[in-house]
Amino acid sequence: MNQIIQSLFDRRSVRAYTREPVAPEVKELLLECAFQAPTAGCQQLYTILDIVDQGEKEELAELCDHQPFIAQAPVVLIFCADCQRWLDVYGEAGTEARKPGPGDLLLAMADAVIAAQNVVVAAESLGLGSCYIGDILEHQERVRELLGLPDFAVPAAMLVLGWPTQQQKERPKPQRTDGKYLVCRDRYRRLTGPELRDMLGGRTGQKSFDDWVDAFCRRKYQSDFSREMSRSAAKWLEPFQNEKL
Repeated sequence: MNQIIQSLFDRRSVRAYTREPVAPEVKELLLECAFQAPTAGCQQLYTILDIVDQGEKEELAELCDHQPFIAQAPVVLIFCADCQRWLDVYGEAGTEARKPGPGDLLLAMADAVIAAQNVVVAAESLGLGSCYIGDILEHQERVRELLGLPDFAVPAAMLVLGWPTQQQKERPKPQRTDGKYLVCRDRYRRLTGPELRDMLGGRTGQKSFDDWVDAFCRRKYQSDFSREMSRSAAKWLEPFQNEKL
């Protein structure tokens, strides 16, 4: 196993950082790594927001499901799926262009997340810890205002980075699902009941499958933050609806 592949196996989310800052040249290198990511048509359909204002970090920590470690992270990056920039390019050239639709947004979301993952892999190679924050999709109205986002730019991923504490370095990585449950040959196949139970067999600890899944569902899927994310996602999507092709 080479060093790059080993780092993919070793990497885990880091939510506690030392006080050591991340040098500007290191952050610049991470951003350059983002720019090298695969991208649809070489359009780079993303804009990266480098959040440096401490007050803004603290507000984002509250908006993103009350997670104080976000405000303590030396580096906070928000990767926006950006359909606005190329729309502006078309306008500047006097080209008649349709309004971006859902397909354009999904393509831009992929571009943005691929760029973010390049940063994650690069950060791991440098010894930096990272954590994705999916909650950036919540509270659409305030997040759009706070970040100054136009109609056709949507936060696809938020990434916080810093030098991990010793405890975080030693913390075991959560168990991943066996690949036999994640890969289908040629066509999608829904798992059977026994397969679903076997899939989670090593995660439930002292609880039964039913009790563990019920608790997980209530804590995650049925949670207030999950419902808010869906509400906000519908608002993020509104400008991309009813597009006339």
